[in-house]
Amino acid sequence: MAQSQEAGAGAVYRLLDLLSRICVLVAGTGLVVLIAIFGWLVWGRYIMNDTPTWVEQLALILVVWITFLGAAAGVWGRTHLSVDFLRDAFPGPIALAMKWLALIGVLIFAICLGWQGYILAENTWGRTVPMLGISEGMRAVPMAICGALSALFTLYQMTELAKGRGY
Repeated sequence: MAQSQEAGAGAVYRLLDLLSRICVLVAGTGLVVLIAIFGWLVWGRYIMNDTPTWVEQLALILVVWITFLGAAAGVWGRTHLSVDFLRDAFPGPIALAMKWLALIGVLIFAICLGWQGYILAENTWGRTVPMLGISEGMRAVPMAICGALSALFTLYQMTELAKGRGY
């Protein structure tokens, strides 16, 4: 039984790690596209004397996707901004309590972020982004995804901490 639970935990870890890697892949691809379209903007404006007006709107959407997907991956990899040295300076029980408090805070924030991102996407889905013709809700979808994934990642980290492993 213990071995199958361990295998299940490994499968959950691999799935969450895969989701994090997909976030990084999509965000990285978005960054490459962002650089390419700004190159096109410069080419169009200064060489062709015909500024592509859609670049600004697409760039704004890409920045939102890059930021929120990168943030979700940062929660999984624990590469987000934190002040560990302060927590680690305290004795064991206090440091453990501070770890739990930090995880609970991140979980609450992630749930609120996901929920509000969903509401924002739902409320703006009927409008279109000027010059692109796509839904305005596409600006809020990554916020909802980030919140949901960050909540999942934090719940996993909480279970690992409860088992005495990690975080």
